[in-house]
Order: sequence, then structure tokens, then C-alpha cells
Amino acid sequence: MFDSYTETSLSFDPALCINCRRCTQVCPHAVFTAGQTRVILDRPSACMECGACALNCPVQAIIVQSGVGCAWGMIGAALRGKDMDTEACCGEDGSCCGSSAPKQKALICDCGKKER
Repeated sequence: MFDSYTETSLSFDPALCINCRRCTQVCPHAVFTAGQTRVILDRPSACMECGACALNCPVQAIIVQSGVGCAWGMIGAALRGKDMDTEACCGEDGSCCGSSAPKQKALICDCGKKER
């Protein structure tokens, strides 16, 4: 079955994971950690749903609907009385994960996926 965190659209099927560890390399929030036989969905609450992990997973073990988490992070920051610009997002340009963040670039590109 899928492990998922109810507050994000992130779903991870560990049975499909081939331990390529691409998700651990591209995730700007260290949601996944490397295990011995497959990666571990270690910090699902840190997911901002940028979609880099799903884009780079060669076996579609990760499913995420990009974009929702950024809004969730901003709403959560506002409800906690935090500054939405500095405490909900991590990008240098003020966006979630930053459009210029190198970790967001796709590691792979094939006919079914577009290079970012």
C-alpha cells in the first residue's frame, strides 16, 4: 500500500522503489532518506509538493500533485502568525523552493517526461 501524509498530495509506494536515490538528491526539503534496500519517506510533513521527486523517479514509486504544498505552507505560516515570505518558503527569489534552485532540475529525461 501507499504511505502518504494526509496534509500533502505526496504518495510513496516502497514496493516499487528500486533504491536509485534520485529523490534524495533532488528534494530541496530532505523528505526522503537513503535506506539499505529502498529510500524511506522520512519527513513527509516537510514536503512542499514541488514535484521534483516524482519527476525523477524512474519507476513512478512517487506521486505528487505539484503546487498545493506551497499554498498549504503559506496558509500554515499565516495561521501560526509567521511571516509568509520568510517562514513558509525557502527560495531566494521568494517562491517556494526558488525557481532558480539547482535541485529542482530533472536528473533524467525520457520520452515520457519533460526536462526542466
